[in-house]
Amino acid sequence: MLDNSNISSLLSGCRKNERNSQKELYNLLRGFAMKICYRYTNAMEECEEIVNEGFVKLFKNIHQFDETRQEDTLLSLKGWFKRILINTCIDHYRKTNSSVNGHVLTHESETIADQGETGIDMLSYKEIIESIRMLSPAYRAVFNLFVIEGLSHEEISQTLGISVGASKSNLSKARDNLRKLLQNKNIIKAYVSPR
Repeated sequence: MLDNSNISSLLSGCRKNERNSQKELYNLLRGFAMKICYRYTNAMEECEEIVNEGFVKLFKNIHQFDETRQEDTLLSLKGWFKRILINTCIDHYRKTNSSVNGHVLTHESETIADQGETGIDMLSYKEIIESIRMLSPAYRAVFNLFVIEGLSHEEISQTLGISVGASKSNLSKARDNLRKLLQNKNIIKAYVSPR
């Protein structure tokens, strides 16, 4: 693993637009970026497009990153880059789903019951992420922003340009759909398992 001085050297090279430094930083952070963007898309090509757009923003704005802010430079860089990636995913979502907003992101009841999650402990991380990616774009975006990124419904409302009620409704529906998807995976898994 690279230490702070190596990361600082890479960042310095990136600030000078040195291609080798940019390539090395890209290779260092690509897997990290793919995991984040993969949660927001349902096509690998789309994910790679968003990741590459995120790297363009990172290199364009690298002079704004303060590497002295935390003791661990790589951890601090990952946190800063994660915010860029999430914003890029949201921008991509808005651009590709603007025609859906009137139909999927509606003002619906906020009183949809949320039942407890079942069977998740039997599933792998990959199966859970695959199930999240099967949600509609509107549900997936709200689910990721609320559950994984920790945004409030008010923040999601402002970020996606929807009402707080629509955010709550879409989260509830996303959880319900995800629960059904995961339960179906468990039924299939239990049925074909040679136990």
